[in-house]
Amino acid sequence: MAVLSDGIAGAAGADQVLHTARQVFDEFKPGDRPSLERLGQLLQDIVNETHLVMKMNAVMGGAGEQAESHASFVGLVLTPHGEAVWGHVGDSRLYHFRDARCLARTNDAAYVQHLMSSDRLPEEAARNHRKSKLLLNVMGNSRKQPFVTVGSHTGLAPGDVFLLASDGLWHFFTDGELAAATGRATPRQASEMLINKAQERSQGKGGNCSMAIVKLAKPAQDGFAGKARRGA
Repeated sequence: MAVLSDGIAGAAGADQVLHTARQVFDEFKPGDRPSLERLGQLLQDIVNETHLVMKMNAVMGGAGEQAESHASFVGLVLTPHGEAVWGHVGDSRLYHFRDARCLARTNDAAYVQHLMSSDRLPEEAARNHRKSKLLLNVMGNSRKQPFVTVGSHTGLAPGDVFLLASDGLWHFFTDGELAAATGRATPRQASEMLINKAQERSQGKGGNCSMAIVKLAKPAQDGFAGKARRGA
């Protein structure tokens, strides 16, 4: 599992996300082969549990909404069967690249539709949800339960790349630029290159620049070396 969280107005919220995600994941009993639905529910459980803890921390802080810590969330679970399940809340994103093409990218379309159908908001107000504290989709917001968008993909292949990124990073790149950077270089090389370029393009005025890169490699050829030795 890979998790990325971007705290708003401080790192406390993001730290809580990572701590709770580890706890919930460690308690998860996958069985022989958990379904994609179960893995999606695991990610939702992480969000719900973290949101509850963050609200409790704010109440114990005694300063009401001013003590609230907010954070975005992106979580990715990979299985040994070539499956991926992800969930996200807020402005942080997940990308899935293959052969320098973007196969999937998280967005807020499902949350906008949720606001229109469940909260009966007009479309324009729903699309401008980031400007409203009441509608802000984050963990820790006492006014709004976080909305988790879950996605999945089967048939993963060697060379597939997943990028989890805060808005301080993805805001400065096109999908094609991110696909090219993560596809051609190692995760470490790509991270350094993207961070340097984001800082250059933001002219020192960008937000927190965080990412996680997961690149699938070809499976090792078990026994190949031993056979070579026996044939020598």
